[in-house]
Amino acid sequence: MATVSRYVSVITITLAIGLSACAPAGGFKITPVPADQSLQEQVVRRDTGWISDRIALIDISGILMNSHEPGIFSEGEHPVSLLVENLAVAAQDSRVKAVVLRINSPGGTVTASDTLFQEIKAFKAKSGKPVVAYFQDVAASGAYYLACAADEIMAQRTTVTGSIGVIMQMVNLTNTMAKLGIESDAIKSGPYKDTGSPFRQMRAEEREIFQGLVDGFYQQFVGVVCEGRPKLTRDEVLKLADGRVYNAEQALEAGLIDRIGTLADAIDAAKARAGLKRAITVRYLRPLEWAPNIYAQSPAPPLAGTNINFLNLNLPFFWTNRPTFMYIWRSEG
Repeated sequence: MATVSRYVSVITITLAIGLSACAPAGGFKITPVPADQSLQEQVVRRDTGWISDRIALIDISGILMNSHEPGIFSEGEHPVSLLVENLAVAAQDSRVKAVVLRINSPGGTVTASDTLFQEIKAFKAKSGKPVVAYFQDVAASGAYYLACAADEIMAQRTTVTGSIGVIMQMVNLTNTMAKLGIESDAIKSGPYKDTGSPFRQMRAEEREIFQGLVDGFYQQFVGVVCEGRPKLTRDEVLKLADGRVYNAEQALEAGLIDRIGTLADAIDAAKARAGLKRAITVRYLRPLEWAPNIYAQSPAPPLAGTNINFLNLNLPFFWTNRPTFMYIWRSEG
């Protein structure tokens, strides 16, 4: 045991020396990390008076996907898992009477978006607690999809939302490969096993297969919007669901959101739905995280980019692996 302790001490000292070589003046503060990384409640706003009722403020930000968003020194958070963990804490605490989902995301994969939508619905059904969705800078495509599970949708007046639709982005490298004298030769068990490969031209029948899948996911999206926006007919939703984005005023006029307001307004709306006049607003954070008020939140990861050995290649993440069906809004093609 003593030997292990010496090794740990040597490693710690070595890391400290290595980091200090490139550190700014003042050095580093080394803080022990608790072994228990369970979410902990932190009060970020308190109405006057003696109160115990709570509103849980939960963030949904960045690209929605079924994988961790890695950091430099950690594997990062899994967006779906993190929301489920937050909702579980809010459901188990009888003092929490309602939830505000603060959403700042361009969307993500079809499955992650749908899973989040289903989890919010399940939370409402099991706990009976109302949910208010509040849009910040962007709440588009898959982010709008999941918000349709909320009881009320509110957007900041500067919000961009909408982008109801599906995209499957692929690349074709055949011309580049030809210039470099590179050929691809796939050995496959069936004619469609390498469908979507970037190493050859897509055939018409393959495009038809993918288009059928995209159309199916699109109809699912439209159905979710119809369910979440019962005042809109299916024909009205279809007119809105051409992939375009809307500002808050346009979204309100179209019936895609219920109100334009601030985060404070969204918290007040949650209190009203829970029958409360006063409440404590709380967030759930990992140990050593800190939020001094309702506006504090962890920075979202970049919308695109793949880091390899700290070199930012700036590639859309879904180009680096395989063809992926996305409920996402992107400004680039």
